[in-house]
Amino acid sequence: MTQCLSVISRTAVGAATLLGLCAPTHAAVIDVTVTVQNMAPVDSISFAPLHVGFNNGSFDAFNLGGVATTPIISVAEGGAGGAWQAAFAAADPTATRGTIGGLLLPGATSSLTFRVDTTLNPFFTFGSMVVPSNDFFIGNDSPTEYRLFDAGGNLNLSTIGIKANEIWDAGSEVFDPAAAAFVGSNDLRRDQNSVVAFNFAEFAAFNGLTTGAGYSFNSALTADSDVYRITFGVSAVPEPGSYALMAAGLMAVGFVARRRRVGTQQLGTAAA
Repeated sequence: MTQCLSVISRTAVGAATLLGLCAPTHAAVIDVTVTVQNMAPVDSISFAPLHVGFNNGSFDAFNLGGVATTPIISVAEGGAGGAWQAAFAAADPTATRGTIGGLLLPGATSSLTFRVDTTLNPFFTFGSMVVPSNDFFIGNDSPTEYRLFDAGGNLNLSTIGIKANEIWDAGSEVFDPAAAAFVGSNDLRRDQNSVVAFNFAEFAAFNGLTTGAGYSFNSALTADSDVYRITFGVSAVPEPGSYALMAAGLMAVGFVARRRRVGTQQLGTAAA
């Protein structure tokens, strides 16, 4: 540090250069802005808030062909996701978790920024209910499916795209438009006790029903329809030591500039 400051005191240019050279270069902790967009056709499916977690890959919310458990049911049958968040916190206490946006209508976007330790939490996990439905949702089956950051903290993946044929059916509630969220009364729901599977074809059964947002539903989905997009943007987080070094550098720059002004004034007086 002494050597750095002695170099800073030489010239203002040296100070500015040193701020870049002496600043910490390791950036395990970064800010990650997550943006979500509903890509479905107009008047088609909408999405409940997206529950997310940057994590170590240990939280497995559900499995294809397995019976849906309470955590994923809390996402799929109403979107609130309280049990999902609680189970995530218990399985991975150091994870960075949160919820993005509210009801996401076709064409809408929402975003939120998280401070993430890329060393502890290189993986990304998510879940959101798809409406109208009884228990449909989007999410990643494997907890290590999406590794966002490599060992050096570099972003591996900038976008996650989801198609209609990647929408899940939790198999926890009997399919019934009259009891479906967003078009019916959830008080009429009945347990199904089936298993998690892919399913998007049943959305056509909601066609013509008035949604909670006021539009007449029209699925218009094919297997390859893009329905959801998640994008990631990252920015560095200055470490505390950087602020102290920056302050010292700015003080040095000011000191050098002041000495030059005083020297110039003295030379002017002597010449007069």
